[in-house]
Parts: sequence; structure tokens; C-alpha cells
Amino acid sequence: MFSKACEYGIRAVIYIWSQNKRGIKLGVKDICKEIDAPEYFTAKILQSLAKQNLVSSTKGPNGGFYIDTDQEKMRLLDLVIAIDGDSLFRGCGLGLKHCSEQHPCPIHGEYKVIREGLTRLLADKSLKELAEEVSSGKATLSTVMVT
Repeated sequence: MFSKACEYGIRAVIYIWSQNKRGIKLGVKDICKEIDAPEYFTAKILQSLAKQNLVSSTKGPNGGFYIDTDQEKMRLLDLVIAIDGDSLFRGCGLGLKHCSEQHPCPIHGEYKVIREGLTRLLADKSLKELAEEVSSGKATLSTVMVT
């Protein structure tokens, strides 16, 4: 559903959030190790998010990525749109250019319901909430299953 860039970006920002309350600035290497993501690709994503003021960063030996107070109200929807754009929320499920209520594609009605539900989910979830689920152990960002 989301691009790989968006998946890595979401996981990275949630991880940064989960460590933020400890006052830690995280380097890309540490973030990528924890979320099982490629370092160079994730660094580019985080740099882009920093330019859009969705995460903060500082350079130098004590530098890294962190969440600032002006970013605390960020919703998952903000992050998805920043990385993937909004075409997922307004396009045709089959990719048709002229799909509309008046000229629907075969899955128009069902896709509209799914798209609206996804938009609500992403708008209702804050990254802070998701990070708290990870911090408390209710959710994980790891792709490795521990048994």
C-alpha cells in the first residue's frame, strides 16, 4: 500500500519518537539497525523529513534525529503525505484517469469506502501514540519475530 520509502520513514519516525522521551538524539545507523532498514535510503528519507520540519536533526558528535515540541502533534497522515504524496487518498483504485461518481470504475464504491477508512485511521493516529505502543511492548517495529 505504501512505498518502501514511506514504510521506512514511518518506522524510523516511530522509533525516534519512542526514544525521544529519554532525550536521546539518534544517528541513522542506530535507527536503521533497530527498524531493519537500509542505511543510505533511510538517511535520505530522514533528511527530507527534516527539511519539511517533520523531524529535527543536529549535526556533529552529539547530533542525530529527534522530535521537537513543534512536531508533537504530528499525525500518521502528515508523514504519509510528506513521503508518498496524497494520490493514495484521491486516485482511482484501478488507476483510471476519468473514474468518478458519475463514471465509476468496477471497484469505485468499495475502494472509496476503503480509502475513506484509511484516511480516517491515518488522521486519527498520532506518531506519539504509536511510539507509546512500541515503548510499552504492545507493538513492535522489528521484522524479526522473537519466540
